[in-house]
Amino acid sequence: MENAAKGASSLDRARKMLDRGEIPPAALVGATVSRSWERCLGAGLVPRFNAEDRISTSRLKETLERRRELLTRARPVMDYLYAQVRGSGSMVVLADEQGVLIEALGDADFVERASRVALKPGASWHETSRGTNAIGTAIVEGAAVLVHGAEHFLEHNRFLTCAAAPVTGSDGRILGVIDVSGHHRVRHPHTSGLVSAASHMIENRLFELHHESHMRLRLHPQAEGIGTLAEGLVALAEDGRIAGANHAARVLLDLRAEDIGSAAIGAVLSLDMARLCDLARRQTGRVEPTVSRAGRPLYLRIEPGSRIAPPRRRETPLALPLRDPLADLDTGDETMKLVIDRARKVAGKPIPILLQGESGAGKERVSAAIHASGPRKDAPFVAVNCAALPEHLIESELFGYAPGAFTGARREGSPGRIREANGGTLFLDEIGDMPLSLQSRLLRVLQEREVVPLGGGKPAKVDFALIAASHKPLKAEVEAGRFRADLYYRLNGLTLKLPALRERTDFAAIVARMLSAFEPGRSLMLAPDVAAAFARYRWPGNLRQLSNALLFACAVVDEGEVMIGWRHLPDDLIEDLQNLDTPSRMADDACAADSLRASSDIMIERAVLASEGNMSEAARRLGISRNTLYRRLKACPRPRPKTPREAPLQ
Repeated sequence: MENAAKGASSLDRARKMLDRGEIPPAALVGATVSRSWERCLGAGLVPRFNAEDRISTSRLKETLERRRELLTRARPVMDYLYAQVRGSGSMVVLADEQGVLIEALGDADFVERASRVALKPGASWHETSRGTNAIGTAIVEGAAVLVHGAEHFLEHNRFLTCAAAPVTGSDGRILGVIDVSGHHRVRHPHTSGLVSAASHMIENRLFELHHESHMRLRLHPQAEGIGTLAEGLVALAEDGRIAGANHAARVLLDLRAEDIGSAAIGAVLSLDMARLCDLARRQTGRVEPTVSRAGRPLYLRIEPGSRIAPPRRRETPLALPLRDPLADLDTGDETMKLVIDRARKVAGKPIPILLQGESGAGKERVSAAIHASGPRKDAPFVAVNCAALPEHLIESELFGYAPGAFTGARREGSPGRIREANGGTLFLDEIGDMPLSLQSRLLRVLQEREVVPLGGGKPAKVDFALIAASHKPLKAEVEAGRFRADLYYRLNGLTLKLPALRERTDFAAIVARMLSAFEPGRSLMLAPDVAAAFARYRWPGNLRQLSNALLFACAVVDEGEVMIGWRHLPDDLIEDLQNLDTPSRMADDACAADSLRASSDIMIERAVLASEGNMSEAARRLGISRNTLYRRLKACPRPRPKTPREAPLQ
């Protein structure tokens, strides 16, 4: 509380200086905000002036067309990112390199207020027009930025907290910005880490798209880091010049943007093009040790690409252990190993796969591994989250639409996600949330293997492998009449049940692998008491919750520290872990706990009634966070009163 009060006091002094036209020192607001405020004053912006800068509809269409590739590759990542922040009163935003918003997903309770400050497609949030803000400032700084509350230059935007990270192309140029914005009262410290990870995911997807035919190098300081989100990616032209590199590779090899397209790989790595070609022909798929020209030890795996001659066939092939993305999921749990083995046997066969498991158990990761381990791995993997799409958009998003099919449709129409998956794999996440009215149309597509776009047109033949997933038990949904039985049996070629994290025996290995991926080379580990609490905790959010907690811990652990302790964990997780009952306390305090829990349940019910269903107001009355209130309401065994404003709980 003292640090927060001190920070607020410093910011108040800084705002007063800003009102006088003075530039506050970095000690008051941080170096990034101080530089930005100086630029804003230099551009003639006034803190109390509400700027409006929105491009025309025709220019927005041009922008969407120009950045179609970015938008297509970013949408699945935005769906994933929104799934992490859904319900927190936030929105996920994608902007182009000029700060023009081109896509947004958000909670309904925040979207309306965000629209008042033009936080919607078509609005420009460049720093020169909107002052200091995460999107515009990230573009100018060329780095991830967090702007909270009164750090925004314009008074009108002080209610926001925003975290943004630039998305760069393989040539080092900024293509756009991914951002999470919300009300400053619901700030989450780990959001910055999530946004940075999302930008890396988009960058890597674009890299794979642009350099499919080039020789590619996958680099990491640790052999186990190859194939993870933290790996460096380098594409090579036939003459050995570096044709492209992702952010991680540019850091590992000390590459500048101007080196892309001109520097030879031998200038930054101890292997020249001739040696790399030789290794590619003789040892395809192996991880090799190497060293950068700066002396940094690295590991690399070479992927020849279509421009490099295929490896010569050996007369006596070596019996190498099978290592593919599915094998990388095996960290020692027997149930998970059975899932992996069964998935590998049907990968590439015309058998639909249904993944069942709790939310956050890793269904999308498993589906991506099945695709990447099968014969369709070089074709598109298209993931659609049926729960994240508004009901009125699911049909056009899945099946596409003809030109002019409806108001606001693109002039040239849209092929739809199913046609985008042609030749590859279609992953339908949370299929149990698909409206019944669209289930029959999807069934027809699966039976006839052709798609008719919304608004009419010629049917298009499609060929794809199908993987569906749901946290709901679909068989029970069928019996309840909420899911079509014929579609269920069409999807249910092979059902794979993913174990919840609390049921797995490889928890320690999962933690070690995540820490290694998030902070390669640092050898981070959990403090013994934290590790013991982690092992006892039930992890209701499964792998997703664990990943977020460790990502946050890695972001706040100091340089030189190797032990993650309680002070490195998110506050809500600390609260849950410290409330864990030990066996002795359970024996001594059972009666007292029951009485206390009953009393607190009554207090919560009264607060909700007194606030007329306004959960934020109820949380303030009780002195707890809104997330804690939601958890207590879900866990409450007593029947809750119905209120008109209970929608956020659903």
